[in-house]
Amino acid sequence: MATIRQRNNRWQVQVRRQNSPTLSKTFSTLKDARAWARAAETRLDRGELETLRPSSHSLGHLLEIYRDRVTPARKGAGPESYVLGKLMRSDLAKLQLSALRPEPFALYRDERLKEVSAATLCRELWLIQHAIRIARQEWGWVIPENPIEGIRKPTIRNARTRRLTGDEEGRLLDACAQARNEWLLPLVKLAIATAMRRGELLKIAVSDIGPDHTMVLLRDTKNGHDRHVPLSPVAREIIQSRVEKHEGALFPVSANAVKLSWRRATKRSGIEDLRFHDLRHEAISRFAEMGLSIPEIAAISGHRDPRMLFRYTHLELARIIEKLG
Repeated sequence: MATIRQRNNRWQVQVRRQNSPTLSKTFSTLKDARAWARAAETRLDRGELETLRPSSHSLGHLLEIYRDRVTPARKGAGPESYVLGKLMRSDLAKLQLSALRPEPFALYRDERLKEVSAATLCRELWLIQHAIRIARQEWGWVIPENPIEGIRKPTIRNARTRRLTGDEEGRLLDACAQARNEWLLPLVKLAIATAMRRGELLKIAVSDIGPDHTMVLLRDTKNGHDRHVPLSPVAREIIQSRVEKHEGALFPVSANAVKLSWRRATKRSGIEDLRFHDLRHEAISRFAEMGLSIPEIAAISGHRDPRMLFRYTHLELARIIEKLG
């Protein structure tokens, strides 16, 4: 008998027969779900189980195929491939897809949380869940259930509010000026002036800068959209000094080189617990203190969901209180 239920705006079908494996697949429309259910029931009745039997592959084999076929087209393909490689060497990789259950993944969750953050664990679980979903929905693999959907996920609390305090900005810029990497200082200054991410800064081409240097086009950003970023006089001055010297990439340097230079500079400055991404928080905080509205800040920072910027409203409230006297 076929069971069809709606889940997260999609339609999940399960077909059960005594002495036969449970067949399951998810569709975007109810019409497709019903059509597949009828076809599956017919094949079960005829004994045509060869193409419908549960997959005999291991989870590790599935993750390997996912890494080779899906990951290369995704943003962050390098880090994702690394995570998948670690999962393929774990005990989970030995599990057979035909007998997946939530229990081993719940145990993995509890043990893994002793070693890594909730965000890291959720990233690993999401990759497994997505790989199984793709195999079931797009590759036609018959896997009884997606066990990750049945376990609790830890709450991620990784929002940082680190800002430059006291003389930290001066110490940081002095340390960057001493770096052998000539690109570090202008990168840091531009990050503070624009709230751009490190990856966005490194992808800027000279051709992406407006003729009057008042705006720059960021292509293929983290959320998958291009965006135009208006530039302050400070940002325009930094970019002008780069444009006059280079063609092609505005900052022809690798992300790893910047990462290593940043690490040495913060150590040299004596500043603790400061990440390059914290400069984005610093910049957005300054925009709020300047009196820019949430929509205006979002237009600069590229936040698609304004709710992500609500933690900066305390800065605006402080300004309101100051104005009220």
